[in-house]
Amino acid sequence: MTDSRMRQGRRRMAAALVLSPLLAPLAGLQPARSWAAGAAACFPRKPLKIAIGFAPGGSTDAPMRVLGEQVARILGQPVVIENKPGAGGVLGVQGILNAPADGYTLAIAPAGIYRLPYTQNIRWSPDTDLTYIIGLTGYAFGIVVPANSPLRTLQDYVAYAKAHPGELTYSTPGIATTNHLTMEQLSRQFGMVLNHVPYKGSADSLQALLAGQVASAAETSAFVPYVESGKLRLLAVWGDKRMARFPGVPTLQESGADIVQKSPWGLVGPRNMDPAIVRTLHDAFYQAMQSPAFVQVLERFDMAPDYRSPQDFHAFAQASMRKEKAVVEMLGLQAK
Repeated sequence: MTDSRMRQGRRRMAAALVLSPLLAPLAGLQPARSWAAGAAACFPRKPLKIAIGFAPGGSTDAPMRVLGEQVARILGQPVVIENKPGAGGVLGVQGILNAPADGYTLAIAPAGIYRLPYTQNIRWSPDTDLTYIIGLTGYAFGIVVPANSPLRTLQDYVAYAKAHPGELTYSTPGIATTNHLTMEQLSRQFGMVLNHVPYKGSADSLQALLAGQVASAAETSAFVPYVESGKLRLLAVWGDKRMARFPGVPTLQESGADIVQKSPWGLVGPRNMDPAIVRTLHDAFYQAMQSPAFVQVLERFDMAPDYRSPQDFHAFAQASMRKEKAVVEMLGLQAK
C-alpha cells in the first residue's frame, strides 16, 4: 500500500471515531421505527379485549359477542368480551384510558360518555382521549310495563304519575344514562314527577320489572323478547318512527312529547393509536358487520347497522358533546 493510501485510510478511521458517538443515538432510532412498523404489520399477534359497560345479555352485549366471533375469524385471534356494568355504561371506556395504545385493549363507547364531562368532574375528554375506530349500531328505546299493568297507554302513564307524584317507579341501566335523561325530559314536558330506580344494565333493569320491584322501565330494545312473549307491554318508542316489530305502538312524538331519542355506539381505543392498526380493526369490524349473524342479532332487538368511519365517528362524538352539554344544563344536572 502506498503512503498516500495509508494516510487516506487513517483519516477515514479518525473521522469515524469522532463521529461514532454522535451517530449512535441516531442509529438507535431506526430499529424503533422498524419495530413500530413491524408491530402494525403483524397486528394482531394475541387476543383482543373489548370492554362493555353493561351486564351480559343486553342489547350491547349480544351484538358485540356476535361481532367478536366474526372478527376473530377474520383476524385469526380470539376476541374476549369483558363486561364492566355500572355507572351508566361508562366503566368500559374509563377502564381503557391508560391502557397501551397497541390495539389490543378496546371498549364500546355508549352515548353516556359524551355527557360525562358535564355531569361529573372528570380529568379526561371523550374528544381528545380516545381513538375512534368504527361506529356500529344504535339502540331503540321504549317504555315498558308488566302485561297485567292497568297502564295501557302513555296517556295512562302520564295521568297516573300526575295523580300520584313520585309514586310511579321506573328502572334504567343507570344514573345519567340516555334512558334516565330522556325520562327527565319527558317528565318536564308532561309536568309529572317519577321515581327513578337505576340498575347496572338492561338485563338487571328488566329483571327488576319482571319481578315486580318497579312499575315500569325506560329501556333499550332488550325488552323485545319479553314484549313478544306477552310478559311486558310496550307503551311508546323513542325513535322518529314506529318499530317495525310493533307497528301498533306510537312514538313519543305521536303521544304528545317533543322528543326523538337515538343513541349510536361503536368501538374506541386509547388515544394515539397507530393509524395502521386502526385501519386493520376498522376493516375487520366493517367486514363483520356485513355478516348475516350480526344482522340477525340486531333484528332480535329491533336495531339496525349504523356505520361510521373513524373520522365520522369522531365528528359525531364532538357534535354529541355539544348537544349533551345543552341538555344537562337545561335539566340542571351539571357537576358541582
